[in-house]
Amino acid sequence: MENPSIEKRRLAALDRLGILDTPPEERFERLTRIARQYYGVKTALFSVLDEERQWFKSRQGLDTSQTPRSVAFCDYAIQQDKILLVEDATRDPRFQKNPLVTGKPHIRFYAGMPVREPSGFKIGTLCIIDDKPRQFSEIDLDVLRSLASIVEDELERSYLASDDNEYVPVSHLSRSIHRAQNVFLTSDNERAAFELMLSDLLSLTGSQFGFIGEVLQQQDQTPYLKIGAITNIAWSPETQALYQEVERRGLVFDRLDNILGQPMVTGEVIVSSDLASDHRRGGLPAGHPPISAYIGIPVFSGDREIGLIGLANRMGGYKAKMAEELEPLMQTIGNLIERKRLYQEKREHQKSLEQAANYDALTGLPNRRRLTELFEQELFEATQRNGVVSVCFIDLDGFKDINDEHGHAVGDAVLKSVAERLMSSVRAHDVVARLGGDEFVAILRDVDDERVYARLLESIRQPISYKHHVLQLSGSMGVTVFPDDNSDADMLLRHADQAMYGAKEAGKNNYTLFDLDSHFSRKERVRVIEQIDDAIKLGELELYYQPKISFGRHCVEGFEALIRWNHPRKGLLGPGHFLDHIEYTEYARNVGNFVLREAVTQLQNFSQKQLPYSLSVNLSPSHFLGPGFREDLALALNDCPPEIRSRLILEILETTALDDTDRVLENLRACRELGVDISLDDFGTGYSSLDLFRRLPAKEIKIDRSFVMDMLDNNDSDMIVSAIVSLSKSFKRRLVAEGIESFAVEAKLIELGCDLGQGFFYSKPLPLSQALDWAQTFNWENRARTGA
Repeated sequence: MENPSIEKRRLAALDRLGILDTPPEERFERLTRIARQYYGVKTALFSVLDEERQWFKSRQGLDTSQTPRSVAFCDYAIQQDKILLVEDATRDPRFQKNPLVTGKPHIRFYAGMPVREPSGFKIGTLCIIDDKPRQFSEIDLDVLRSLASIVEDELERSYLASDDNEYVPVSHLSRSIHRAQNVFLTSDNERAAFELMLSDLLSLTGSQFGFIGEVLQQQDQTPYLKIGAITNIAWSPETQALYQEVERRGLVFDRLDNILGQPMVTGEVIVSSDLASDHRRGGLPAGHPPISAYIGIPVFSGDREIGLIGLANRMGGYKAKMAEELEPLMQTIGNLIERKRLYQEKREHQKSLEQAANYDALTGLPNRRRLTELFEQELFEATQRNGVVSVCFIDLDGFKDINDEHGHAVGDAVLKSVAERLMSSVRAHDVVARLGGDEFVAILRDVDDERVYARLLESIRQPISYKHHVLQLSGSMGVTVFPDDNSDADMLLRHADQAMYGAKEAGKNNYTLFDLDSHFSRKERVRVIEQIDDAIKLGELELYYQPKISFGRHCVEGFEALIRWNHPRKGLLGPGHFLDHIEYTEYARNVGNFVLREAVTQLQNFSQKQLPYSLSVNLSPSHFLGPGFREDLALALNDCPPEIRSRLILEILETTALDDTDRVLENLRACRELGVDISLDDFGTGYSSLDLFRRLPAKEIKIDRSFVMDMLDNNDSDMIVSAIVSLSKSFKRRLVAEGIESFAVEAKLIELGCDLGQGFFYSKPLPLSQALDWAQTFNWENRARTGA
């Protein structure tokens, strides 16, 4: 059963409707006949529930006109808003012992749709009944819902037509209800909606003053009234100040011992025809005009009082019956206030969920999720305005010690203090967020002075006073700047984080800018390492050949084989794009072995074609110094005759020879034992001693190209080249100059006594077939025209 308060108001609404104990009417008879015929059931009823009985306004297939309410299926139906469906009453614990089931009319099946009167109270049902179990789906019952809706329309039409109200004309009341519904559903202005309803109430009742308020609860559940609308009483200087204050700050009534507060306690209508002599008087704000007569009408949503309407100074006073006549409007106002309250609660709940999802509970700063949104917006706007964004990743130094020594309460206070200081150190449009723990991020717009970064750290360094503690800590910060670092938001944070660790390693309490060059090099290294193995397997690596010219014999002496990568996306890549990235990895050995195998294969081809060329290849330092080098070389030379081995020249860097002298000498001797020649490459760039130079079993010296290219314009380079030539002659080493690009440089080298030369003056590195064609057509006299 419903709450007694609601039931009392429901019965009052039923009484106002005036339908009880009236003769059958065709408009309702027609609807029950349709229901019975459509569903093929024995009985169809329009039932009305009085206080003690269930009375049938219209009945098809049932002889009795009423039953006790205690056995009524419809009493269960009006407790819900949807159809009550009972497919087999003998199997339903609620009804299996009901006399209407165990005896006539032997109800088995029941489906009843609640019917509401115009103010919204459920007064009965439109129902169908059968003495056999039946099954209907929700869709099957749509017709029953439609017929019940038509019943409600007929009830409203009758109510409007009767108009026997003593105080409030029904037609006027109906218009007020519709206006109230319309303004609440279409207006966002809550005050305007309340004021419109108050204006209608004053007009309907002929009252001079009035208010509409919401009944709310204090923390101790004591009710109080918050005024939503009040009559404009600014008719004099005395009352104008009061009304302006109400408009500006709102008005609250929290006294429960006077005529204004009593309905919030009792839930009853209160009427006073002579307020001046009423012991319940009081509660009016100072300056309010005199009140002679008053009625207070509580507004309910269900069984809960959610509002209060006060009306005053009606000529002729007030009677409780007026409240009864206003009940449909009160019901509407209650529903609308409740809807507004639920909407506000939902909005506040959603706001609290968004707050919890987007902001750090301790500091109130944006959390990682919200930071991502703000950060991406900053990057977008920076791109639009061609601006920059600084990403500052801050980690507190010494925070763990504070937490461990003083406890988490002190630690939390420190974090809140740091958050406040960071916020006060940035501009309004900048963003400060907490990622968690002792990590913060600042997103700064268009920073043009690095002192801004120092200012952030200085704010953290200031002593923090908390209760009797004075605490000191600092911060380490990494900074990266968009769009110089043209990464997405997540990667920018990672880069700033990496830079922060650099600040930690540098001694803490400072900031470090992200090293873009190093980063891009690392990224490229990762890409190369991921792809190089497939490049070897798929045959994407290739040797290009640059001729070496004999100055004494005026012919092509041989070639230097230089590796290239036919990258599927980037095209032809020189060794500078990938060899450094794989150095000191297993791939350096794999690539080195490819070069050795390919060089030996080509030397064998040269021999078969009776071509006299030698072939120089470059060795990676890590491969040459590695423990497997001798085995790799021996495997590549497997079954090669001495005359082919002697034409293979392994070039090692002078700087490599200085790294591990014993290992270098050991491996060079192994090369000589295997019949392979050695060339000391880029000579002049290292600092080898004469003793080491003497002991190195290298038959060939290659002068570094930087000295050769500058020797005509730079005296130092000229002196170095001359010294290297003299040194190589003294130790009877063959001398190769690389990087020759002009007649003049060639002539100078020949004059100094250099043996061989290579460079773009003759030819750039070429694929094998082109290099052999070039060598076949080489003519010393016309060599300038054959160059690249």
